[in-house]
Amino acid sequence: MGVNIGDLLSEMKRKGASDLILKAGTVPVMRIDRELVRLEKYGALTNEDTMEVAKSVMSHHQVEQFEKNKEMDLAVNVPGLSRFRVNVFSQRRNVGVVFRLIPSEIPDIDQLSLPPILKEFAMKPRGLLLVTGPSGCGKSTTIASMIDYRNRRDTCHIITIEDPIEFIYEDKMAVIDQRAVGRDTHSFSSAIKYSLRQDPDVIVVGEMRDRDSIMMTITAAETGHLVLSTLHTKDAIQTIDRVINIFPLHQQRQVRLQLSANLIGVVSQNLIRKAKGGGLIPVVEVLVSIAAVRKLIREAKTHQLYSIMQTRTKEGMKTTNATLVELIIKGLISRKEAITISPHQEEFRELLATKKIKKDP
Repeated sequence: MGVNIGDLLSEMKRKGASDLILKAGTVPVMRIDRELVRLEKYGALTNEDTMEVAKSVMSHHQVEQFEKNKEMDLAVNVPGLSRFRVNVFSQRRNVGVVFRLIPSEIPDIDQLSLPPILKEFAMKPRGLLLVTGPSGCGKSTTIASMIDYRNRRDTCHIITIEDPIEFIYEDKMAVIDQRAVGRDTHSFSSAIKYSLRQDPDVIVVGEMRDRDSIMMTITAAETGHLVLSTLHTKDAIQTIDRVINIFPLHQQRQVRLQLSANLIGVVSQNLIRKAKGGGLIPVVEVLVSIAAVRKLIREAKTHQLYSIMQTRTKEGMKTTNATLVELIIKGLISRKEAITISPHQEEFRELLATKKIKKDP
C-alpha cells in the first residue's frame, strides 16, 4: 500500500484535524479548522490503496454489504489513539474513504462553551430535545456532553440508538446501553419502538432520518421519557417546520399538538473559527418551550417564534446573532468571521451598533 493508514490517523490527531479524506488519484486531504489541507508528502493514492484501507477497517460482512450497497457507515477504535467514524463509498468506480475523529474523552458542557441551560435540559425527567445544525457542527459531541453530565449525577437507564456508535460511554451513576443500527437492530424505528419495553429513562436517537423515525421519537417522548435526537436543520424555527411538514397535511395538526406538548427545547449550532490560537468554537441558538412557544406551535405560527427568542432571554433563549455578539465582546471571534454565519445580517449590525462594538483591529 502506498500509505500507512496508522501514520495518517496519528497525524490527523496530532494536527487537530476533524476529518481525513482518501480518494484515488489525489493525495490524502485533512480538514483542519474547516479548511482542507492537502498532504503532498504522501503522494497520490491509487484505487488499490483506498480499497485496502477500506477493507482494513471493515469486517467481512461489512465488505459484502459495501459491495452490494456501494456505501457503508461504521466506527473503528484504534487502541492508544482514538475512535473514528468512517464512511466508505464508491465514486467514479473507485473507492473513497472518509474518517472523522471522535474525541477519546467526552468534553463537558462548560469546556465546549455551551449554554448552561443544556445542563437543565439533560436532567429533565421527560420531553423531547432536538440538537440541530449542518453536518460536522458538533451535534454528536453536544449530545454526548449532556449524556455524560446526567451519567455523573443520576441513577437512570439510558439507551442510545446510533448509526454507527460514536462516543463510548462508561456506566457511572447511570446504566447505559448502546445499540448500533444494522448490527444490534434493523432500523431506528424498530429500535425506538422496542426501547420502550427496556425500562429506559433517557433515549438518544442518533438521527431522525424519516417520517417513521420522527413519529416514533415524538411518541417515545409522549410516553414519559427524555428523548434527545438530531436533525440537519439550520435553526430552531426550520427544525420545527421540518418535523411538521414531513407529514401529510391531514396529519400535521395532530403532530403540531404532540410536538407542542412534548418539546422541551431546540438547540441549533454551528462552528466558527476562534480569533486567536486556532480552533473552532460553537455558536448556539436556543429555543425553550415555554407556554408562548407551545401556543405558536399549536397555532401554526412558527414564524413568530424568533421575536420570542429575542426577548425571552431570562428563560435561557438565545438567537444566533446574540451568541455571535457575545463571543465578539469576549474577544473569542472576529466580526469578519461572525458576519459570514449570521442568519440575519441587518439585525446583527444593529446589535453591534447598540453594543458600540468597533470594527476588527
